[in-house]
Amino acid sequence: MMTDADDAPWLTVLGWGESGTAGLTPASREALEAAEVVFGARRHLRLLPTLSAEVREWPVPFADGVPRLLAERGRRVVMLVSGDPFWFGAGATLARHLAPHEWRALPSPSTFSLAASRLGWSLEGVTCLGLHARPLTRLRPHLHRGRRLLVLLRDGAAVTELAGWLTRVGFDASRLHVLEALGGIEERVRSVRADAELPDDIAHPVAVGLEVDGDGPALPLTPGRPDDWFDHDGQITRQAVRAVTLAALAPAPGERLWDIGTGSGSVAIEWLLAHPDNRALGVERDAERADRARRNARELGVDRLEVIEGDAAILLEEQALEEGAMARGGLRETPPDAVFIGGGLSEALLAALWHRLPAGTRLVANAVTLESEALLAHWQRRAGGELVRLELAAATPIGTRRGWKAAYPIVQWRVSR
Repeated sequence: MMTDADDAPWLTVLGWGESGTAGLTPASREALEAAEVVFGARRHLRLLPTLSAEVREWPVPFADGVPRLLAERGRRVVMLVSGDPFWFGAGATLARHLAPHEWRALPSPSTFSLAASRLGWSLEGVTCLGLHARPLTRLRPHLHRGRRLLVLLRDGAAVTELAGWLTRVGFDASRLHVLEALGGIEERVRSVRADAELPDDIAHPVAVGLEVDGDGPALPLTPGRPDDWFDHDGQITRQAVRAVTLAALAPAPGERLWDIGTGSGSVAIEWLLAHPDNRALGVERDAERADRARRNARELGVDRLEVIEGDAAILLEEQALEEGAMARGGLRETPPDAVFIGGGLSEALLAALWHRLPAGTRLVANAVTLESEALLAHWQRRAGGELVRLELAAATPIGTRRGWKAAYPIVQWRVSR
């Protein structure tokens, strides 16, 4: 049993691989040999040598094991995790429950490092994704010909699913390097095209090195993606206006957006595509449109969009926003960094937002009717900000010739609360 005099942390988060103890550093080996309790997943424990410590299997789901781990505080405990605990590993999750002096981490090479070394790929030039519990569509923004990705998958069936999905979206010529049990005696690396027949004996743990190829459409990198990337019923902020709107919203890493009257979800989705840490909450009165926005988000590879159904003005009037936390099962996000109003613009909505939003929140509202234009003009006089008018026209046939066909002008109000 450890005493108060012990300076060493009671918990060691130890990077573990398919090579077992053979791949450990002297410090990691010493921590394992001195442990009183060792936690690990079943596939980790099978590689353990005989120890004097109590050996305990970590449960599924992962969160169920945290209280069991914390109950051993004061003993010498080792937690086995795959490779580098702080790269798509359990390290950050565990650290949230502990004081800094309670733990130390002894990493091993990550699966990404091992995969890059087997394939001869420069790791800094590769996109690394962990998709054990995330949809394969998270890959969609990264599907550009010539790009290389390293992807962690849950099992062999997921590799087959990945190949089928790549083929369906037009990247059937992509090459999959299937990397199994890296670093262990059962390590195996096999390569196959996405549209070819895959081996039926792919074993876990597995990663895939993906060389993207094929004629499928690549999602553009800049805001203002073409409208046909989004399923919609006509209720969509059109491409050019959306590009200007995103520029006005000015997303930064880790920020939250409220997209009121989200429609197809196009603005919220482009906000999320700006950075993987961004979040968005869409509010939509029409249930069918709300479902469509959720589908669009999934198909375009963003999973941080929550869409709730209801009238934003009513939700706010009912005190859904209380001290920065959302209640009553409606608006549940913490206060936003930016708000976009693309539908449902009203005096009640603007008044409720202005009363409740924290100082510094960026607000962008688009209006197309004379009544909503007048409302924005009134608020711009009252609260300041910038009022701009966007007029667009496209060349269309007029008999045997062409002429300009104007779209409805958009009046946009941009203001910081």
